[in-house]
Amino acid sequence: MKLRIRTLASVALASVMLAGVFNAPVRAADKVKVTLSTWVGVDEAKELQAVIDKVNAAATDYQIISNPIPQDYYTQIQTQLAGGSGSDLLWLDQDHIASFADSGILLDISDRVAKADKASAANLSDYFPGVLQTAQVGGKTFGLPWIAQPVILYYNKTMFDTAGIKYPDDSWTWQTFKDAAAKLTLTTNGKITQYGTVFTGWPPLDMFVWQAGGNLISADRASSPIDSPEVQQAVDFYTSILYNEKYAPSEATIKDRGGNDQFKAGQVAMAFGGAADDLDRAPGLKVGVSRVPMGPKSRATFSWTASMVINAQSKNPDQAYAALVALTDGIQHWKVMAPRMSLATADVITSSDPRKKDSAAVIVAAAADMRALTTIPRQLEWEDMFWKEFQDPVYHAKSKSGDIAAKVRSDLEALLPAKK
Repeated sequence: MKLRIRTLASVALASVMLAGVFNAPVRAADKVKVTLSTWVGVDEAKELQAVIDKVNAAATDYQIISNPIPQDYYTQIQTQLAGGSGSDLLWLDQDHIASFADSGILLDISDRVAKADKASAANLSDYFPGVLQTAQVGGKTFGLPWIAQPVILYYNKTMFDTAGIKYPDDSWTWQTFKDAAAKLTLTTNGKITQYGTVFTGWPPLDMFVWQAGGNLISADRASSPIDSPEVQQAVDFYTSILYNEKYAPSEATIKDRGGNDQFKAGQVAMAFGGAADDLDRAPGLKVGVSRVPMGPKSRATFSWTASMVINAQSKNPDQAYAALVALTDGIQHWKVMAPRMSLATADVITSSDPRKKDSAAVIVAAAADMRALTTIPRQLEWEDMFWKEFQDPVYHAKSKSGDIAAKVRSDLEALLPAKK
């Protein structure tokens, strides 16, 4: 009988010990290391590390190791990738994803995301389509967007009050904006002391082309219809304000004082900026925000976006994918704003950045109209050619867009995927 009691006690003790083993936290040394390359600077790296620490604490089989590269990011990661030492996870902006995917650098995660739970950051149906498409190439998914920054309009309330002009609202059109910019440009003793707005090449021409109903690269990536009436309408509006001191600073003034820096210095009444920009926190200014003015066809607004992707050479793709999903969700609760519809709420935005409390409702409204670029594998070549052959000559009145658009279109279309 005593022997049986001892035996039962031994079994019980062994069970307790095993339970302790299985319930004990997994040591970092026992987890697969998943490396991450980003472009974050020192301060932002600390904030990102706090997000990573939470993800790592919950992970059972991987540990994310952050490798910030704040200088020459793309040059350095391309060198690392070519040498076989690239990180498992990478940040890429919308301009680079298609080229990296086309070169075979990125892991296709289409089959994995197809199995995602509804509440997961890998649930593609939760993403704004205009943002998600930047992470997709040829019908395949290569990453998860972690940020979308719709452009909104920031305005100086004091300048509007002094001029007796009503604040911007959803009734504003291109013409309303232009008329207000003219009234808000002030001259004293022959010297301009205040500008209505500022255009610098930002916001991008694409935004106004979309608002006019056109595209610079078609959705099927088969054409660059820059000679269309819609593009001409957008160009006419844009260039009527750009460097025109009836509405905005000259190019020389911008070079001397900066672009949106003039808004923050109280020298410009209206400026376009991303949802996460600090224009609404300019010291000493009373700043309001609104959605961008309505164009002839829509209120489409440009959205800068970036995604996290997986290196196709990763030795641990399963753990890298798990880390991708978890960290994407963490970042989406850190950065303004998340590109997922379920997170596009004033509460989430305010929780991510309490300083955006007064802007949150406008940011949410702008999200419904945001679009990211339609990109191609040779995107950087396309953008360089578009600037040199079309935008620069037109912006500086060296050529008329109608005279050169057809020829430049032909050159641009030679870079499209369908023209390979």
